[in-house]
Amino acid sequence: MTTADTSGARAHARSQAAAAALDGPDLPTTVDSATVTFAQRVPPGGYTNAVLGRGTRVRLSDPFGAACAHLLLVRAESPWERLNVADTVKVPWQAYLGAGHPLLSDQGRVLATIVADSSGHHDTLCGPSPAARQGLRLAGVKHGLEPRDIGPTVSLFRGVRVEHDGALRISGGAGAGAAVELLVHLPVTLLLANAEHPLDPTPPTALDVVAWAAPADLAVTHSSDPEYLRAVENTERDWHARTLEVHA
Repeated sequence: MTTADTSGARAHARSQAAAAALDGPDLPTTVDSATVTFAQRVPPGGYTNAVLGRGTRVRLSDPFGAACAHLLLVRAESPWERLNVADTVKVPWQAYLGAGHPLLSDQGRVLATIVADSSGHHDTLCGPSPAARQGLRLAGVKHGLEPRDIGPTVSLFRGVRVEHDGALRISGGAGAGAAVELLVHLPVTLLLANAEHPLDPTPPTALDVVAWAAPADLAVTHSSDPEYLRAVENTERDWHARTLEVHA
């Protein structure tokens, strides 16, 4: 197939789109396809971005066992508010991510909560690798973000543990099929890069991302920790105040 003329270029583009559709992520069996708002398979070394509404549930999965998802969340309507990894670790008194862990902004609000996790191999300490940072910058520029806006991230599917002497030890991944699900509490721009971890040069494999509308999940209490409940209360108060301003 040649792309030397318009007809050839069009045929090539359509064939690429068809191949991408065939190679896309599998949808969770319990999810109605009509509620899906975003679905993409991110190749090794690739990146993606999406604006996700409040009440969206996002499933990140590692179909082949070596994905490394560097994740940054930015509040969609207020991009100066974004994921603060230090507070995400400090407020819940826990450096290791798992179900019930909030991903907090620098304003103490919950951008998203981890509501399911079959991996248990994640990292909040090392930040993105150079390749991941480049991918995040490319994803961010599509939403008007500059390189300086790309700060520390959390890394999913590649674990890091802290030894008694303070040394960081890579603990690898959980193997093919592991998945993490997030519930979005405030509209966010999700930026993802699938790249090697700074302490683990293992080349990544593909990463699957599927998002669907699940507003009823916001009514569920995903952690009973008092710090989490205060952060959710702070988030809800801010959201409803903004909603009243819009309708005033």
